[in-house]
Amino acid sequence: MSEAEQHIVSEIRGQVGFITLNRAKALNALSLDMVRSLMGTLLAWQHNADVRAVAIRGTNKEGAFGAFCAGGDIRFLHQAGSRGDPRLEDFFTEEYALNHLIHHYGKPYIAFMDGIVMGGGMGISQGGSLRLVTERTKMAMPETAIGLFPDVGGGYFLSRCPGRVGEWLGLTGHTIGAAEAIAWGLADGCLPVEQLAAVWEGLGARPFADGPAVEQWVASHCVAPAASSAPSGDRDAIDAYFALDSVQAIVTALESSGDAWARATAETLRKRSPLMLHVVLEQIRRAREMDLATDLRMERDMVRHCFYLRPGQSETVEGIRALAVDKDHAPRWSPARIEDVPAELVQAFFASPWPAHAHPLAALQG
Repeated sequence: MSEAEQHIVSEIRGQVGFITLNRAKALNALSLDMVRSLMGTLLAWQHNADVRAVAIRGTNKEGAFGAFCAGGDIRFLHQAGSRGDPRLEDFFTEEYALNHLIHHYGKPYIAFMDGIVMGGGMGISQGGSLRLVTERTKMAMPETAIGLFPDVGGGYFLSRCPGRVGEWLGLTGHTIGAAEAIAWGLADGCLPVEQLAAVWEGLGARPFADGPAVEQWVASHCVAPAASSAPSGDRDAIDAYFALDSVQAIVTALESSGDAWARATAETLRKRSPLMLHVVLEQIRRAREMDLATDLRMERDMVRHCFYLRPGQSETVEGIRALAVDKDHAPRWSPARIEDVPAELVQAFFASPWPAHAHPLAALQG
């Protein structure tokens, strides 16, 4: 059995195609083989009349559900980025094409986002037609902590959150739960943990007239999420601070405040990659005016630059080293301070390395 067959379990039961991410030891982090398996499965089912809808879930070490997907395989990214492995280029091109397919799939795609849903896990769920969270959901785009940016269409879906929530989530990498995910347009409904298995099994056992009927049946089991016991931040404060013109202006204003939330937020930002904070703010604001395909092409340009713009000086390789390889949690960011990031370095991330006709994602539409 291949790695992809072990880590991606797919089957058709009744009128529904079921996908289970089965790499629990790595919190279902996506490898290139897993991306390819997902793409192949979804393409095979897309025009199969016997498959009226698709459902996707993750596993944890105890069994089904419990964790959805923690993102891309960052150890692979570190290794490939350090060695110039060409599979690094393939990974991002194929992952972003998969994200695009999910957004434009054409039949219900139901994501059971139980447990950790971060990074690449958001990429394979945000395009779903029904995005389900639970009381265990921990959702985030934490890439600035590893010298990366919220990719997999993050510019597109974060920029469409209300107010300046997208900037706040993208810059801080803050983790949110079910109630906030629904309120901010990153989930559609809350399914109680104790109902997950019954709904999943019921999907394969019941007859459905069509795809919308599948979706409606699942949605009928949703409940109002419990209010967050500790709000992550005041919406008015988020909108006021994260609407400011620059990262430096945001951090200066937060640090000047006597408010505990503002000061804590500033402390978080000071730990992130200064360069990538500037890049992410620009990314999200550009993406507000883009369709998904254009955003993904921009992000494909950006991620190429994350590894190759400054040879031997990749913020991403350094960030992953500090978090997941050496685990010293002391990344040596360059530049080291928010105040020292030159504007021309930020803008270089948005210059495409390819002419339009030769772009790896040139074929994506809308």
